[in-house]
Amino acid sequence: MGQAIKKDQLHELLYQALETEAGGIKIYETALKCAINEDLHEEWEGYLEETRKHHKTLLGVFQKLGLDPEESTPGRTVVAHIGASLVKAMEMALKAGDPEAAQLVAGECVVLAETKDHLNWTLIDHACENASGKVEEALQEALDIIGNDEDHHLYHSAGWTRELWIDALGLPAVLPPPEEEKHVETAIGASRAEQARDEMLKRN
Repeated sequence: MGQAIKKDQLHELLYQALETEAGGIKIYETALKCAINEDLHEEWEGYLEETRKHHKTLLGVFQKLGLDPEESTPGRTVVAHIGASLVKAMEMALKAGDPEAAQLVAGECVVLAETKDHLNWTLIDHACENASGKVEEALQEALDIIGNDEDHHLYHSAGWTRELWIDALGLPAVLPPPEEEKHVETAIGASRAEQARDEMLKRN
């Protein structure tokens, strides 16, 4: 066990994480309306189900720690605003009437949302390493359930968005992206997958 955790700030992190997952559900529901690539649509359907699982998992943490999942905090309000803004951005793109452009916007919105989500769980993991008792137990149970989902969501969505943009530029793209074939679950793996794309293009 390391340094004592500031309980109030840990609770703030958990409230923001819960709001991120709740917003993530709406973001994926909207992103699916924008996905015209069948493989991407299937990928995001899986992420939506996993995000619903993550939200439920965090509600379990709140129950174990005696926290009110409906409580509002300044940070949580900001997270909700950002999530709603991402949904609004995708809706604007859909209304513009260019399906490929809307898909790109959705990809970027998903990456932005998953960047915050990934940070939340990285911090929850760090907090767990420095916690004890019921707090450590509750956080570890949640982390065991989440596993590598957040790494997968972020790195694969970033790969999809990069390759869709390259394709939109009229340049050779790898679709599905290298992150899919390489089963990327880490930042190092994501970097290696991107570096391997030239070889994959030659092969295809």
